[in-house]
Amino acid sequence: MRKLFFSELTSCKETKLQSATHSWLPMDKGKLSKFTGHSSSSSSSIESLMKMPEPPVLPHFKPADYVDILAQIHEELEYCPPDEKSCLYLLQFQVFRGLGEAKLSRRSLQAAWEKASTIHEKLIFGAWLKYEKRGEEPISDLLGSCGKCSQEFKLLDFVSQISAESHGISYDDESDEFQGSPVVHFRIRDDMIACDRRKLAALSTPLYAMLNGGFKESHLEVIDMSRNGISPIGMRAISKFSLSGRLPYLSAESILEMLDFANKFCCKGLKDACEQKLASFVSSRQDAIDYMECAIELGCSILAASCLQVLLNELPECLNDEQVVRIFSSANKQQRSTMAGNASFSLYCLLGEVSMSISATSDVTVSFLEKLVDSASDSRQKQLALHQLACVRLLRKDHAEAERLFNAAFTAGHVYSVVGLARLASLRSNKHYSLNLLDSVMSSRWPLGWMYQERALYLDGDSKLENLNKATELDPTLTYPYMFRAASLMKRQSVEAALMEINRILGFKLVLECLELRFCCYLALEDYRAALCDVQAILTLAPDYRMIGGRVAAKQLRTLVMENVEQWTTADCWMQLYDRWSSVDDIGSLSVIYQMLESDAAKGVLYFRQSLLLLRLNCPEAAMRSLQLAREHAASHHERLVYEGWILYDTGHCEEGLQKAEASIAIQRSFEAFFLKAYALADSSLEASTSATVVSLLEDALRCPSDRLRKGQALNNLGSVYVDCGNLDLAAECYINALKIGHTRAHQGLARVHFLRNNRTGAFEEMTKLIEKARSNASAYEKRSEYCDRDLTKADLQMVTKLDPLRVYPYRYRAAVLMDNHKEKDAISELTKAIAFKADLNLLHLRAAFHEHVGDISGALRDCRAALSVDPNHQEMLELHHRVNSQEP
Repeated sequence: MRKLFFSELTSCKETKLQSATHSWLPMDKGKLSKFTGHSSSSSSSIESLMKMPEPPVLPHFKPADYVDILAQIHEELEYCPPDEKSCLYLLQFQVFRGLGEAKLSRRSLQAAWEKASTIHEKLIFGAWLKYEKRGEEPISDLLGSCGKCSQEFKLLDFVSQISAESHGISYDDESDEFQGSPVVHFRIRDDMIACDRRKLAALSTPLYAMLNGGFKESHLEVIDMSRNGISPIGMRAISKFSLSGRLPYLSAESILEMLDFANKFCCKGLKDACEQKLASFVSSRQDAIDYMECAIELGCSILAASCLQVLLNELPECLNDEQVVRIFSSANKQQRSTMAGNASFSLYCLLGEVSMSISATSDVTVSFLEKLVDSASDSRQKQLALHQLACVRLLRKDHAEAERLFNAAFTAGHVYSVVGLARLASLRSNKHYSLNLLDSVMSSRWPLGWMYQERALYLDGDSKLENLNKATELDPTLTYPYMFRAASLMKRQSVEAALMEINRILGFKLVLECLELRFCCYLALEDYRAALCDVQAILTLAPDYRMIGGRVAAKQLRTLVMENVEQWTTADCWMQLYDRWSSVDDIGSLSVIYQMLESDAAKGVLYFRQSLLLLRLNCPEAAMRSLQLAREHAASHHERLVYEGWILYDTGHCEEGLQKAEASIAIQRSFEAFFLKAYALADSSLEASTSATVVSLLEDALRCPSDRLRKGQALNNLGSVYVDCGNLDLAAECYINALKIGHTRAHQGLARVHFLRNNRTGAFEEMTKLIEKARSNASAYEKRSEYCDRDLTKADLQMVTKLDPLRVYPYRYRAAVLMDNHKEKDAISELTKAIAFKADLNLLHLRAAFHEHVGDISGALRDCRAALSVDPNHQEMLELHHRVNSQEP
């Protein structure tokens, strides 16, 4: 949805910004003119805003019932042979990718790599992980500095992994009588090479037949080999190999001659030895290209695998090389088997994804996805491959082929492909048929949010809004309904209402397009400071983002807006940051930090604060980018070590993060080093003795210089440790001191202290203060619900769901209350409503328990298996699964 507003504008150049920005940002000596609700230009802009693009047809595997598919995969993983596990984990990866669950999909890909049973699978999934983790190579370097290696970034050593037994001689039977002399000479032009007849014959059946069979060569002492493409050097090496089973050191050219000889005379051991030797020569892209052609021609799978590894290791850059593309796009079934063994589907799944990210409409992408379709071996693989190729054909406006492919995917069982069929019918001006298609799907199963969203595209007026509202009710994570409703309100000059609508989704999901829309709302209200805040937040998340349908760089719009707001000094920025941080305004804090980074302030510290905010906003990739920038801009070595420690900790390497913290402290005692060590230690150990160490470390941190933002966090953390140790007086003191310096979240800790002192009223009042102060307060309502009576608890949790429908506790609570009231169907329905758009372990766990309670053992088992797909090591889930599984008839 990058083509957002002003779709009627046909052209815009960077140097002609006025035409691009239209009346949102009319230029008058570099200033923004006032935006009034009655101007004709305003109406024109709002009209253009209404021409929003349709939501894209996503090229993902999106089963109508993802729980059922996950359960199937989990069951198959329990019973399948080892060589099928990687493909199942790849399918699981695709399911989680379609759900937008980045962490879960990454974990499934990691499992596919770990469970790989062949070299081809190992290198393909290793390359895929490397591609997914692009930008994280510095982490591998950091692990290396701690004496640990990140395995996915390493190239496989083919030679050492292939057993030498394949070089054995198969036909060396001493009891066989040879008709000719024991020594045979091979003439190659002017050279004579003496060979042991018996040993050479043992290399293969054809050579045995030639040297000791019915052929005339079996009686000859000299055989002319001048026309067999082998040089004297090569033949001598073959003779030595026949005696020892080992290749002498030779040039690649000579090894290639021997490989050709081995292929002609079916010498498997010699062929394998030559392949391994050549595989060790492949070190660059050009090597891989050159040797791959030879490997494919001669059917050398070991050599091909070595070449494939080098090429995949250079993704995505290598797909800009025509020679590389030609290798992958021209390979037939046999050649694909040589290249990738039985992992052809996995290979083209990876290549298709990378190519789509470069250019979804390119001929290269089409070629790779066609190979993906050819490589699909079961129904689920076919559904994914056909749907992805159909999406690309649709983007290329190849409507007839797109329809054929969408229909094939839909027929194979991929219900989501009906979206593509409906779009194509609409393009033929047959919206009635689009509606019929969707109605048919919706009548045959529990309808989903995306179905109503799609249906709305073919309706107008109130019916359209009714369907979009239903889409939001069923799946509040869908972005398009909020944006359309906000745009509709803008059209009716209800800018404040539009702002409220777009804030609904921005309250729990940070979407660039929604920030862009809110930026326009603020411009309409002439609130240029708020507009500046949003455009700076956009630039923090995506520095190269382009707005207004991709026509104008966000940086240019920021420059224009900046000219209409009062400039802040460095002191002003710090005060604004304190205020916004204290009011839990994370987007506002991001914006202030973006502005501060333009000054001469210590950038390392600011990038670090930026990373903390991005983590709170659930933007882990952007947070990691900011952490790496903090490392690059660190003012000292000990500060750099701290940021390296956080990078390692945030990527799951807690022990190595601790090492970095200790190294930093050894150089200089600092707040951040002690804080990192305390944080990592508290997370890595559950021992009671650890608490005392964490307390000491946090006290050391508080004795070091820092600003009140960070000291407030340290006091809050210290209070939490004291609570866990049962020292409520010291905990309360920490929380009160944190509140004195503006750490608003300490209200929650203080509420917990009141509750543990049996003062529920005090706890409730403390959380009410947090709700009043915090701009993002869904979690505060959720926590306050623990300190209320049942009616107020219900109201608070309803508010939580309204503010952040992705928080799962309210659904679980309401379901539990319904279950207590013996409304089992309603309880299960409450959980099902949330599970439809959120793959959450706790929701699935509770629904499985409810299914077991009502005697639905198959439903309970299905939920158990799906939940274990989300977290395979969850102990309570494993116990429930074992219990339910034993009850299955």
